[in-house]
Amino acid sequence: MNVMLFHSTYGLRPAVRAAADRLRAAGHEVWTPDLFDGHTFETVEEGMAFKDAIGKDELLRRAILAAAPYSGRGLVYAGFSFGAATAQTLALGDAKARGLLLLHGTSDIAETASVDELPVQLHVAEPDAFETDDWLGSWYLQMGKVGADVEIYRYAGAGHLYTDPDLPDYDEEAAEATWRVALGFLDSL
Repeated sequence: MNVMLFHSTYGLRPAVRAAADRLRAAGHEVWTPDLFDGHTFETVEEGMAFKDAIGKDELLRRAILAAAPYSGRGLVYAGFSFGAATAQTLALGDAKARGLLLLHGTSDIAETASVDELPVQLHVAEPDAFETDDWLGSWYLQMGKVGADVEIYRYAGAGHLYTDPDLPDYDEEAAEATWRVALGFLDSL
């Protein structure tokens, strides 16, 4: 599979590169665009402030430009938290998208979104302050209405970005379970 993997609001940190390497070792071609031009952050608050200063439209423009040279190949869009939201937006707008792998995040769904049984897999902590139960229930129903085929995996007691070993949220057991399931998902596409 060809995978476009977007970073979180922490920026393109070692954990994102390690995730890409894990996917490459499984035989996938992976791109990790840096939407923050080399900036990384130690706290989510710093990253969110930087993201907000750039603006949603500019970040989406950067993501589209990063994916455009490869989208004709049929990409699987993937991402971490904010990057998952970015991946979701691009996948729902790309008729050639092969799949959507969401790690730790989702996004609003455009009213005009429509896909043809797009395979979607979401991995999220339970509970997660950024992805509440009410939000996820609504999101799941809306994704179904636009034509996505969604699987959701919840990880009790894990922190929001539990796959990043350099963050306090890290949960090794949940992270390894996530990668086992995610790799199976990619292999099935």
